[in-house]
Amino acid sequence: MGWFWYLLKKSYPKFWVNYLKHFSKSNSVEKSIRYVIFDTETTGLNPDSDVMLSLGAVTVIENHILVNDSMELYLKQDKFTPETVPIHGILREGNIEKILESEAVIRFIEFIKDAVLVGHHIAFDIAVINKALKRLGAGKLKNEKMDTDVLFQKWKGWQNDQHTDLDELCTLFKIPMEDRHTAMGDAYITAIVFLKLKKRLQIGL
Repeated sequence: MGWFWYLLKKSYPKFWVNYLKHFSKSNSVEKSIRYVIFDTETTGLNPDSDVMLSLGAVTVIENHILVNDSMELYLKQDKFTPETVPIHGILREGNIEKILESEAVIRFIEFIKDAVLVGHHIAFDIAVINKALKRLGAGKLKNEKMDTDVLFQKWKGWQNDQHTDLDELCTLFKIPMEDRHTAMGDAYITAIVFLKLKKRLQIGL
């Protein structure tokens, strides 16, 4: 009872209250772990001032990438940074359907539920999402998180200050870099990297 009174006191939006219910202990049952591998393309590299241009996410359960359980969203660009277009290829206009940041974030939250979130240098993407959630009057993501860079460091026995970028891991694991620097493309590539590291580290096996 106290938990729900706390939610009412905070006056969270409905989508956030529904999201929090996924983390209630009473809802926990034995099931295969659902991982959501995701990536964002943004106007820059500062989560405090830059915003999302697109978001891609794909589900992994056990050792399978579920392409039928994925999402790809493009956002309307109130802030346009033309110098980043050669990297991500997203124009301000164009024929791609774009939605408001608020709708994109709500759809993402409804998609991930209580999944374990996975990304390459995921702290940045999490910060971007959390900033967008704050603008909607919601809290911060509660999901467990895993970073493929950290997993790679662990596998190699490296120190915490030894980092890799996604291109290096693609070269190492012989993963084609098609659609690189698109949110959905990077999410799918990261999912393949995750499965390779998951097997080597015996995660969830």
